[in-house]
Amino acid sequence: MDTVGIRDESIRLGQLLKLHGVADNGTIAKELIFAGEVRVNGEVETRRGRTIVPGDTVEAAGVTFSVSRD
Repeated sequence: MDTVGIRDESIRLGQLLKLHGVADNGTIAKELIFAGEVRVNGEVETRRGRTIVPGDTVEAAGVTFSVSRD
């Protein structure tokens, strides 16, 4: 499983998808999220602004990764 490091204590889901590279831009991130194709900690998440914190696990576009603090 991949790990994505963030500088702050949290990050918004849409930003995280772009940071990881699952989404090339905000429009693609929004489409993935609103289509129900993103899971946070095993549950479908449809809020682009969902706050993600270190320790959370995200699944999108066939990729699973965890979030850690840099």
